[in-house]
Formats: sequence, structure tokens, C-alpha cells
Amino acid sequence: MSHHPVLKFVPHFMPENGIPLLRGLSWVCLAFAVWLCSPSTSAFAQIDFAHQIVPILRKHCMECHSGTKISGGLSLNDQATFLQGSENGRIVDFAQPDKSLLLHVVTTDDADFRMPPKGPGLTKEEAALLRLWIREKAPWEPGFAFTRPAYEPPLKPREVELPPIVNSRAHPIDRLVDASFASRQIQRPAAISDGEFLRRASLDLIGLLPTPEEYAAFMADHHPDKRARLIQSLLNRDVDYTEHWLSFWNDLLRNDYSGTGFITGGRKQISRWLYESLLHNLPYDQLASELIAPPSIESRGYIDGITWRGTVSAGQTVEIQFAQSVGQSFLGINFKCASCHDSFVDRWKLDEAYGLAAIYSTRPLEIHRCDKPTGRMANAYWPFPELGQVDPAAPRDQRLKQLASLMTHPENGRFTRTIVNRLWHRLMGRGIVHPLDAMQSEPENADLLDYLANHLQGHQYDLKQTLEFIATSEIYQAKTVSVSEESLQASFHGPRARRLSAEQFVDAVWQLTGTAPRKPDANVVRGKLDPSLLEATAKAMSAEWIWGDSALNGSSPPANETLAFRTTINLLEVPHKAAMIISCDNEYTMYINGKKLGEGKNRETLGGYSLTEALKTNQPNELLVVGKNTGAENNPAGLFVELQLIQKDGSRQHIGSSTEWEWSPTLPDSKGKYDLQPTDWKPAVKVPALDVWTQHTLQPAIKRLAELNFDQNHMVRSSLVRSDFLMRSLGRPNRDQIVSMRPNDLTTLEAIDLSNGETLATALDQGARSLLEKDFATTPELVNWIYSYALSRPPTETELATALAALGDEPARENVADLLWAILMQPEFFYVN
Repeated sequence: MSHHPVLKFVPHFMPENGIPLLRGLSWVCLAFAVWLCSPSTSAFAQIDFAHQIVPILRKHCMECHSGTKISGGLSLNDQATFLQGSENGRIVDFAQPDKSLLLHVVTTDDADFRMPPKGPGLTKEEAALLRLWIREKAPWEPGFAFTRPAYEPPLKPREVELPPIVNSRAHPIDRLVDASFASRQIQRPAAISDGEFLRRASLDLIGLLPTPEEYAAFMADHHPDKRARLIQSLLNRDVDYTEHWLSFWNDLLRNDYSGTGFITGGRKQISRWLYESLLHNLPYDQLASELIAPPSIESRGYIDGITWRGTVSAGQTVEIQFAQSVGQSFLGINFKCASCHDSFVDRWKLDEAYGLAAIYSTRPLEIHRCDKPTGRMANAYWPFPELGQVDPAAPRDQRLKQLASLMTHPENGRFTRTIVNRLWHRLMGRGIVHPLDAMQSEPENADLLDYLANHLQGHQYDLKQTLEFIATSEIYQAKTVSVSEESLQASFHGPRARRLSAEQFVDAVWQLTGTAPRKPDANVVRGKLDPSLLEATAKAMSAEWIWGDSALNGSSPPANETLAFRTTINLLEVPHKAAMIISCDNEYTMYINGKKLGEGKNRETLGGYSLTEALKTNQPNELLVVGKNTGAENNPAGLFVELQLIQKDGSRQHIGSSTEWEWSPTLPDSKGKYDLQPTDWKPAVKVPALDVWTQHTLQPAIKRLAELNFDQNHMVRSSLVRSDFLMRSLGRPNRDQIVSMRPNDLTTLEAIDLSNGETLATALDQGARSLLEKDFATTPELVNWIYSYALSRPPTETELATALAALGDEPARENVADLLWAILMQPEFFYVN
């Protein structure tokens, strides 16, 4: 009997739009959906543990139930002891929270059972807060303990001596894990099959399902090193790697393409810089340095945070955001609590949070405690002075560079430990220090954490090397610990089954159905540019800087002079690719054929636009630019435009701004149109190129044009598009806060959207139509293709027979869509096992 679930189909319901919204459910899928909808699924937290629950427990319980005092066998010192309960068993019941023993003893009138036994007891308000807290599964601040342990994590790197080899497992990670398992008498999990490994490694390293062709080739390969070669080949797929790990870094750096702050200009993306950094595998120390002390505007959005509209609390200013972001992203320090008051959770003080914020601040920064001014001013301060210190008197840019140097200092072991802990969690489902932003806590396996940190530093901070190092270990290639087992075990027993992220799930659906969007929302170039393409673009460029007559004979045009410039482009055929770059000192608005294409208000920022869909062949194409010279007095002005047209045969045509263009002082309306054509058009004037212009234009223009005309043939990934309802319901965060760990729990919202959501239903319907148009010789071939793609295995005999019975000899579109849906809902698909 197979261990895989059997698929059974029931009639689906088809609304007027032809898309089945209620899919046929197998018994396992139905059980899964019921599980998703169960009361145990997470809800939105309404309780502030640190400020509402901690004071209640400290006031009424700590005298008898913390530190060495464990009256009745009950310690409330930390989360683990709290959940362990007392000599009478667990004191909270998450299945029936209102019947929890803790609530009973604090609300009963029976003096023999009432807690605390002396004093006035809890108020009704305090008891109500405890009740709501338990209903929310008693969320506990990561790492918090009422009596703090004496443990202080080491700062500097520590050399690790490897334990002896056991059972020929020579990989350093396996030697360290074997020793830990032996000391705790934990049985090592068995190895996974080749098919399971292929799916796990592909989803973990590049976020994609292996194709049926990749599955067949891997299963046919009998060389002993095929797993190691697969890992290398996956990591060498630069675009796939980048677009998978982009989600990890977008979460950790709170970067996104839309949302809070973007409309008002109070937030800037770092998408382009981040994408290129991952694509070229920028060493981690350099990546961190360019984020903390940005060398250009491209990476500056991280430290500038979000300028919120209106009046904000002291803990939401951009300076405090900087301290919180840098501390959390790179050091695993939660400064949110310490930004308001001395932390309840660990050793961090209010002055330290403000000291880090003062490194970024350009103004005197008064320390606020709980949003009230203290009258004390913050001094720029790095929280690990044994490595050096920031000069408070230095200009901000210098302070940021000093901070970047201290952060990436070779002796700052916390920097490397934090990121390898995140990568271990990503691949194993549990951090060596867990939760991930509680790096002040004692690691479960300090030797393993330090060895991984040293390995990263020893390999020039190459994150791909660390991922390969983990993935080639036998413990990574071991069977997962099931969710039910892992929930009862606070320590690492093996890889944990991890649910697909929102992006992994959506990408998998797009792979199966061919329904990925045509264009990404992220403004990135999806691949590495061939140097020969850059060279060819540079040789062909012809643009000159131009202006009107006010620039004749080297004169400086008047301030705020605004002119219109135009040229006409006649085409015999629509080009395969067409793009344009533009720069103007100081501002421009651009139109093509009477439609606004874009605008720019910063001469240091080069504009780049695709014209492929804007150009026509049955009419002259008019390019119109309105340029403005801002300033308080006469100053240099210029416009620089270069168009590149590429035909299908690869031939290129360049059109650059020149004296053949025309200018006029008569301006069009806001739509770029004239009621009456001006009669005062004159030939444009060539102006000498200033060094400051060429510095920001020439080389960037060459690269930008090449990028705009770069053929990008990869499937658009969900990491590159704005979040939608399906992705949000699957756990993709809003990213107005840093998110280092997405929840692994499944929610009622997900169950509703997966079973009845239009986005998924539409994709499956379109995918079913596409599959039926493919050249499958038989229905069994179709079923085998779906299973091998979705699950990296063929269907069992029972699954195949059931699917064929449901599909029939001539499968209908709706039945194929139901088959796809039923497979997607299986835990085997939904988890990285």
C-alpha cells in the first residue's frame, strides 16, 4: 500500500465566468482544508506581551515562580518552563483556552486554589488580558526571561576543534551534529531519496520546482557525486538564484515595490542595487557596507527608512528606524524595545539604541523614554566598543563609513554568526539560535554556529559557499522531522518540514500552468550583460548636449528657462527592441506621439524608458521633451537623449540629440499637445558637456541602454511583482517592518483563498487549457507529467487509476484544473520535505 494519498474527485461547481471556484476534494485535501480552518490556526495578535502581560506576571507570580523558586513545580521564568507547566500538568490549554488551569486559579473564589494566595489578586482587567493572551496561544517575546541567564555570547570569532568522524560522515557539519546528537541521545534521521533531494535542493536554492526533464535526467544519473554537482549547478543559475533569494533579502531589508511611503516619496526602493548584488554574488561584508554607508543613491533606501506622514512617536523617526534596522538585520538585536526604554528582553539599553541612531542623525537627537523627552542628548555610539568606536564629531557620511567598518570588522563574530544562523534556518527550518533575532541567547550548538561563521569569513564572505557547504552535508540530506514531532521538541532533531513560501507556491503554480505575468514590477535587469553588448552600445552612441539660443557662445541660460525640444522618427518596421535614455540639467518631461512617457527632476538620475510598444510604423513618431533650467540665477543647462533601435536581425540604429533637433519657447499643454503648432521652431544649439554631466551620464547611459534592450527570457518570478491577495494570504509581509521569520502556521485566510480564491482558480483554469493544447500522446502521459513536475515523482498505481477515471479518455478542461488543484492542496506539495 502506498503512503501517498489517494485522489478522489467530486463534481465541481462552475459559475458564470467559467472558472470553478469550489474544487473537487480528495479526502486528504478535505482533511487538509479542515485543518487549515481549525481554531488552532493563528490570528492577528492583539496583546502586547512586554507591556501588558509581563507586568501582570511580575506583579502577581514571580515571587513564587521564577529563578530558583518553583512552588508547585511551576516556573514562569521563560517560555519553555511556562509551557512545561507544573506538577499538576500544563497550565494553559490552547485547544480550550478558557478552561486553562492558569485562568481558573487566578479567577476562582475558592481560597484553597486561588492564586496568588495572598494579596488582592488580579483585577478583572488583568484577568481579561491573560485570557486574551492565552486565546492567542500565549505569544512570548523571543528570548525573554524574568530572571536573565548569565550567558553572554562571545563577540570575537572562536576556533572550533572538530569531533571524531562517526560512520564515515566526514563532512564538518555532520561531525558537529553527530557529536551533539550523541550527547543528547538523539537518533539521526535516515537519508532522503534522490527525488526528494532534487525537489528539496531546487526549492531551497533557487525556489523552483525541478522540471520533468530535470527530474528524468537526475534519476538517470548514477554517478556518486551527482548530488554535489546538482547543488553547484543550481547555485550557478545566477538569475534563478537571485530571484529566489530576493524575497529573503526584501523581507530582511524591508524593501518592496509598493506600499507605505512610496506614494508620498517618503520611501525609496533598493531593488535594482539589491538584484545586481545578488546576481554578481557580492561578498556579504561588502553588501552590508554598501547598505550602511551607501556609495550611491541606489542602496540608500535601506538606511533612510520610511518617512511617515504626520506626527509620529519618537520610536518611529528615521533615526530610530536606522538603529532598529541595522541592529536587527546584521546583528540579530531587537532594538525595538530598547528604543522606548531599557529592554525587558536582554541587556540592551535605551542609550545604546539612541547612540546607534545618532550615528545616522544630522540633527541633535534628544533621548525619549516611552515617548517622553528626557532632556538628555544622544551621542553617536557603537554598542561593541572593544572593536573600536565611531567619532561623534565626524560628518555623518564619515560616521556611517566608520560604522560599516566596525560592523564588518574581522573580529566581529556576531556579524557572521547572525547571517549563517539565518541561512541555517532557511535550509533546516530552525535556527541554531532560535528565534533568529534573539542572538543574545545561547546557541543550541555553539561549535556548529562558530564553525559556519568561520567558514563564511574564510571563504571571503561568499554566501553561496555557505549554502553549498550546508546543502552538501548529510544532515541536510536527511528526512525531515514532521511538524507534529517538532512542535514537541525544543531542540534540533533534524531538518524540519517547511511550508512553501508565498513566492515558492505562486512560482510553482506559474510553472505548472504557464500563467506568469509578462513583465516584472521591479525595475531590474534580469541577467548579466555581455561586455561585447556594452562595447557595441558605446561605439554607436551619438548624442550631444543641446539647449536653445540662450546657450550660444558658451552663455549660461537664465534660471527657470523652460523650452520644448522635438525630433521626428520615421520607421519602416517596428523594431524588435527600442529604448531611450535621457538626462537634463535640471528637469524634463517627455512625450512620444502625444503621450507622456516619463519625467525627471534630478540631473544626477538618468532616465531610461522602453519604446518598443510606443513607436508606430504608419506615421511619423514625434519625440517631444520639455526641459527646464532651475536655479536662482543664470547657470548651465543641457539636454541629452539617446535612442537605440534593434531589429530582429540584430542590426542597430542610434538616434541622439543633436543640432538637427529643434527647440521652441512655446510649450505644449500638460498632455504634450499643441492646439496650434508653434511657428518659432529653431535648430538646437550644441553646448559643451560639463564634467559633472558626463560623470553622471556617459557610462551609466551605455549600461542603461544595453540593459533596456537586453533579452530576458526567464519566467517572471513572483519576487519581482507587487504582492496580491493570494500572496498576502500565504504570508508575504507588507515589509514596512523587517521580517526575519515568516510564520510557519497555516491560517483560515489561506484556506479560504486556496479553496475559493479567484487568482488561483483563474491560473488553474488557464493552465488546464494550456496543458490540453500540449502534445501529450495519452492521458496517462499528461498525468505523469503533472505528478513529476509538482511532486518530483510519478503517480502511484492507485493515484494514476483514480486520475484516469476522473479525467476520462478525452479530459475536459475543468477536470484537469481539478486535478491540478487537488495535487496543489496535498501537504506533499505544500511543504519542502
